[in-house]
Amino acid sequence: MDKVVHFEIPFDKKERALKFYRETFGWELVDLPEMNYVMAHAAKTDKKNMVQDKGSINGGLFPREKGAKASIVVINVDNVDEAIRKVTAAGGRQIMRKQQIPNGFYARVTDSEGNIIGLTGKK
Repeated sequence: MDKVVHFEIPFDKKERALKFYRETFGWELVDLPEMNYVMAHAAKTDKKNMVQDKGSINGGLFPREKGAKASIVVINVDNVDEAIRKVTAAGGRQIMRKQQIPNGFYARVTDSEGNIIGLTGKK
């Protein structure tokens, strides 16, 4: 069974969004300007950004994009290419090409209802 391991939340105004999540939920937010991304530590996290609180996940915030207007759940899979094949065979579609990220690979797909899902994996 593939597990939800991350969430992503788009923003229109970065500083406003960061202030909201810091003040409302107490999240630690780590700006990664080289990726145009902000890591959101919503749980106790180690130096490698790995969650220490069992049953919790961390996430990130990013500038709202034309193809990503709502929050995204990210699912860890064994093989991103294989997961993309399964998604498209089941009526979904690929909307972001597979790309390398610090811990492996990432792509975005939609489910059969048009909801965006992030896929991450080592392959």
